[in-house]
Amino acid sequence: MEKEIIIADDEYEIRCAILEDGVLNEIHIERHNQELVLGNVYKGSVRNVLPGMQIAFVEIGLEKHAFLHASDLHHDFEEDSEDNNSDDSDKIYLNQGTTDPPPAPKSKQNRGRPRRRHVAIGDVLSTGKNILVQVIKEAIAHKGSRITTAISLPGRYVVFVPNASHIGVSRRIPSVEERNRLKTIARELHAEFEGGLIIRTVAEGRSREELFNEVQHLKKEWLAICENAEKVKAPAAVHIDHGFVGRIIRDFFGDNVSQLVIDSKTLYDKTMDYLSSALPELQQKVKFYDSPISVFEAYGIEKELRKAMQEKVWLKSGGYLVIQETEALVSVDVNTGKYVGEDDAMNTILNTNLEAVEEIVRQMRLRDLGGIIVIDFIDMDWRQHRQMVYRKFQKEIQKDRARTNILHISELGLVEMTRQRMRPSLASLMTDKCPYCEGRGTILAIDTILVNLLRSVKSAHQRTRRRKLKVIANDQIINKLRNDSRVKRLERNLDIRLRLQNNVDLHLEDFHIYDDRDKEISLNW
Repeated sequence: MEKEIIIADDEYEIRCAILEDGVLNEIHIERHNQELVLGNVYKGSVRNVLPGMQIAFVEIGLEKHAFLHASDLHHDFEEDSEDNNSDDSDKIYLNQGTTDPPPAPKSKQNRGRPRRRHVAIGDVLSTGKNILVQVIKEAIAHKGSRITTAISLPGRYVVFVPNASHIGVSRRIPSVEERNRLKTIARELHAEFEGGLIIRTVAEGRSREELFNEVQHLKKEWLAICENAEKVKAPAAVHIDHGFVGRIIRDFFGDNVSQLVIDSKTLYDKTMDYLSSALPELQQKVKFYDSPISVFEAYGIEKELRKAMQEKVWLKSGGYLVIQETEALVSVDVNTGKYVGEDDAMNTILNTNLEAVEEIVRQMRLRDLGGIIVIDFIDMDWRQHRQMVYRKFQKEIQKDRARTNILHISELGLVEMTRQRMRPSLASLMTDKCPYCEGRGTILAIDTILVNLLRSVKSAHQRTRRRKLKVIANDQIINKLRNDSRVKRLERNLDIRLRLQNNVDLHLEDFHIYDDRDKEISLNW
């Protein structure tokens, strides 16, 4: 698989697109007027503790108080936890600032393993207490940032967890021999530096010296954080994570990337300067894009972003997905659409569902969908077909860096899953709720608007007893009224005369009624 990173920078925002075999799979956006706090460490002050909800609100110097759940209080494991979390090491620690291990599956293999200790938040925190916290989730909608007391410092090859003692090695490294080698190194480094260590996938083949140097750097970084925390008064930031491009290089740019394309000469020069000392072997992969056509247009990214704003996603076969984000969950509906297949109906349904799986995973990554996700596959009567789709889903989801939990396909053909939400989805970042429909995606039918208007005219006359009334509405509504027999009938029945006036700036559903003195008649009764 050929992987490319495309970075576009202008006076408004900086955007990073990740392409796999020429297809857009991820987009990261940082606006220049926007403060991103994911991964930052703060000295905060507890403002409120809610034992009944097991959460505390902490002031860290942002617009909204951050919230800390009891599950995000510092915890550790008393023994080596490589097998417990190594499958998801990258998913947990990669550019996320969290040390929470994923829930262990309920199986015989997990019996007797160390379990997470639960504590009552009221026993640990009290109002006014100062604590050191790290942001693990950006503020979303009306919710403040989510924080943890389990600080983690991600490097390129290693994640250093200063207040922990567990060791983890990513099982995305295919070689058991290599994992064991890295685990041995991790144990040696753990004994020397005192702190939890997570060896990331990109550490494959790296020497002990390289890992030692990075852990040493991260240890110094932690000591600086502690020193800063002693000096400042809460609330205050004590550690700011790498800038946008720095995080991209740290978390995405490696041997598996064929090229990193940057359209900003300033960013290009800064990147080359950084790589010259840190990763000189990667310099040859960095390309400066200099063309009158924008780099996102040249690579077809702008077109894909516009598609990502639509609910309907077409499949190559002619089938399609309908993706809808709601307050409670994200729903994905799979349909055969134009695809009629070549043989029997069962195979047509199976092939559509299998094709949909790849696109669903891609769309989840691209749109950064999080929380509860329910996927309605086309009903499959055969159990083996359902198993094929589920196995395909499990395989494709491995491409996703976010932590996920997938349940088996239900008897109703539904797949229920959760996906870690670290930041607002692409839709919430790039769109606002319609001020007219308030996010419903629908407006009143024309005839419904006409009926409501005529009823309002009748009510206005009954309240004021005015015989001359003026109606101002959208020009589309006024044109309908001028040709509507109900208007003449209303005038006759009430013995009134209506003056119709259009206003192109009015929303379709809005209208105003005035008396003969040009005084607006209130309709809020």
